[in-house]
Amino acid sequence: MTGEHAWRNAYRHPVAWDSAYPPLSMPALFDESAARFAARPAIDFLGRHYNYAELADGVRRVATGLAALGYGKGDRVGLFLPNVPHYLAAYHGALRLGATVVNFSPLYSVEELCHQVADSGTRVLFTISATALLPTALKVLEKSGLERLVVGSVAGALPPGKSLLYRLFKRAETAERPTDPRVIAFSTLIANDGALPPPAIDAERDVALIQYTGGTTGVPKGAMLTHANVTANARQVAQLDPHPEAVDRILGVLPLFHVFANTCVMNRTIVTGGEMVLLPRFDAAQALATINRTKPTSLPGVPTMYQALLDHPALANTDFSSLRVCISGGAPLNAELKAKWEATTHSTLIEGYGLSESTGVLTTNPYEGGQKSGTIGQPLPATRIRLVDKEDPTRPAPEGEPGEIVALGPQVMAGYWNRPDADDTTFAIDADGRRWLRTGDVGTIDADGFIAIVDRLKDMIAVGGFKVFPSQIEAILYHHPAVREALVIGLPDAYRGEMPRAYVTLNEGAEADGAALAAWLNPQLGKHERVDRVVVRETMPKTMIGKLSRKDLIAEVKAEMANPPITPA
Repeated sequence: MTGEHAWRNAYRHPVAWDSAYPPLSMPALFDESAARFAARPAIDFLGRHYNYAELADGVRRVATGLAALGYGKGDRVGLFLPNVPHYLAAYHGALRLGATVVNFSPLYSVEELCHQVADSGTRVLFTISATALLPTALKVLEKSGLERLVVGSVAGALPPGKSLLYRLFKRAETAERPTDPRVIAFSTLIANDGALPPPAIDAERDVALIQYTGGTTGVPKGAMLTHANVTANARQVAQLDPHPEAVDRILGVLPLFHVFANTCVMNRTIVTGGEMVLLPRFDAAQALATINRTKPTSLPGVPTMYQALLDHPALANTDFSSLRVCISGGAPLNAELKAKWEATTHSTLIEGYGLSESTGVLTTNPYEGGQKSGTIGQPLPATRIRLVDKEDPTRPAPEGEPGEIVALGPQVMAGYWNRPDADDTTFAIDADGRRWLRTGDVGTIDADGFIAIVDRLKDMIAVGGFKVFPSQIEAILYHHPAVREALVIGLPDAYRGEMPRAYVTLNEGAEADGAALAAWLNPQLGKHERVDRVVVRETMPKTMIGKLSRKDLIAEVKAEMANPPITPA
C-alpha cells in the first residue's frame, strides 16, 4: 500500500493530522452542545426559529414518546422525511433512546422502501403529511412488516402567518392522515414530559445509523455507522474551519437523509453551536432568496446545485458577501464551474470526497489557501489514505501508477447490515490486521498528499449527488416483453454530472422503439434514476465468456460521441 505519508510534511488543514477522536455517543455530543449553546438559534425553517433548548426539548420528547410505544435500544427507526424540523427531533430522539436510525430517501418508490424496511427490520417510520410522501408511506405500512407511522405537519412547523397561508394555498400538496391506530400524529407522540432516562450506549459497538448505499457492487446494502463513527466525522469536519470562533450559519438545502448533509449540514453544525437554515427541497429561486434573507456563512452542495444557482436570473440580485466557504461533494467538480462560482460570488468553493461507508467525508481541500483544483484534497485528520493494486488489494499499487483508494479512520463503518459475507470484497486487510475500506475509486496521490480520482471500479452512476445503480434499472427493463438484453451506463451531463442511458437489444420478432421503451420505463423509476434515452441496438458488446460488457459499451458510446457521423449537406 502506498501514498500514506505524502501529506505529513505538507498538511494544510488547520488541525494536526494525528488529532485524536475518542469514542463518543451521539446523545453525549448533542447534550453537550444543547447545554453549552441553549439560547443560540439552532434551526431557521422558512422564517420560524428554534433555539438549542427548544430542539433539545423536542428530542427528549421524541425519545420518551417512542419508549411509551414500546420501542427501545437497538430498534430500527426509519426517517422518510425532507429537510424539516421533525427530521432533527426524530433523528436525535431515536438516538437518545438508543435506537438505530435508518435513512430513507423521499424519492424512493414503494418497492424500494418495502425492500429496505424489510432488510433493516425498521419498526416505526417518521414522515409528514405531504402528498409526495404520506401515500407512499401508507402503502409501505400495508405491504411490509412496518408497525407504525408517525406523521408530522409541515404547516405546524412554519411561522403562524406562513402556516395559515400553507393551509389555504398548499392544500393540494397536503395528504390527510387516516384514522388508523397504527398512524399517529407527531404532536401526539411528543405530548409528554420528556423525562425518559437515556440508556447506556457503547459508542464503538452500538449502531447509530444504517445508511443504504450501493457499496462497490451496485446492490444496495446498509452501511452500519456506529456512534463513534458519526461523532468522529462531525468533529473532524468541524475542525477543518480555520475560524472556529466565527458565526456558523449553514444553508441546509442538501437532503439530510443523504450522508453528506447528515455530517456537513447537521452534525458538524451541532458541534459548533451553529444554525441550520433548512429548506425542504432545492429550488434555485428559493435558495437565492434565502441567502439574501439569512446571510449564511456556508453552503454545502453538489455541482448540479451550484450550476443551477449560477444559471438563475435572480443571481444578479443576490448578496453572497456572507459566504465564507462552499463545499462541493457527491460528484466531481469541474474546474470551469469552480472558477465561475468563485468569480461570481467571491466565495471559496472547495471539493471534498467521501462515501456512505465513511460517514460522509474522507478528504477535502483546505478552506483557505493551498487548494488544488481537480483534486479531492488531503485526508481529514486521523484519516489514512493509501493506493492499492487495482487487481489485488493486498498489494500496493505499482510505483507511479494509479491505484484503488483505500481508507482507514474513525469514521469508517463497522460493516454492512446483515452482510458479513461482503467484508471480503469491502475491506483490504493489512499485515497488522487492520481493515482498510475499499472505495472502488481509482486515484493518484501527489507529493503534497493531494488525491485525484482518475477512474472508478464500480458501476454506480453519480446523478446530481445521488447514486444510481444500473443493475436495478436493467432489472426493470428485462420485465418488458420486447427486451432481450439491457445495459445502463452513465454519460457526462453538464448539469447533473452524469445521466443514465439505457441500451437494449430486442427479442426476435419484437417491435419497440426507444421512445416507447423510455416512456414505459421512466414512470417506474425514482426521479434521479430516469434515463434520458433508451437506445435500441442490433448487438451488445460481450466478454470472451459471453457476458454483457458494460466497459466495452461505455468505450463504444464515448467513441461515437467523440466522432459523430457526418451528415451529408
